[in-house]
Amino acid sequence: MRNSTQENYRTTTRKELFNACEGANLGNLGNVYKNSGETRKAIEFYEQALTIDREIGDRQGEGNALGNLGNVYEDLGELRKAVDLYEQALAIYREIGDRHGEGSTLGRLGNAFLLLDDASKAIKFYEQQLAIAREIGDRQGEGNGLWNSALALNKFGERTQAIVRAEAALKIREAIGDPKAEKVRARLAEWRGQAEPFWIKVG
Repeated sequence: MRNSTQENYRTTTRKELFNACEGANLGNLGNVYKNSGETRKAIEFYEQALTIDREIGDRQGEGNALGNLGNVYEDLGELRKAVDLYEQALAIYREIGDRHGEGSTLGRLGNAFLLLDDASKAIKFYEQQLAIAREIGDRQGEGNGLWNSALALNKFGERTQAIVRAEAALKIREAIGDPKAEKVRARLAEWRGQAEPFWIKVG
């Protein structure tokens, strides 16, 4: 009886491991298709991965699949659908205590709301992302949060605050060797040039 129970346990464990690997592989295939621009194909694989992750109770995998789907729908311009998927992913990351996933998803929500022309809500999400990135020592995430909030502040009409955030983002990106530092540098030069007459007047 004991041997039968052990064998059933081993069989179940092997099946779960196989399904988990299958879900991860489907997610990876989705990434490949997304990166090659085949978004509809990517959605198919992400949805298959999501189904498997839910079947086996893999909450981490489920959160990742939801986030990936949100990212694809954002690329397609279906922003409300993207927000819904990101919010589901965020709830899971918070449930399982994945602070990195939580921070990343908060940033994605900020991006989506910025595209929806809701800079105020975007800034709130970026502030939460930034707080988590600093808490866990995620320099890349901190740089992203600062830069994204700079873009949102600029869109909100707060150019001076945007410059301060962008300068902080640039320091981090330069320190970690992020190739996107040049993009921040170029935008800063543009903003400073536009703001210069104002600075001269009040100085």
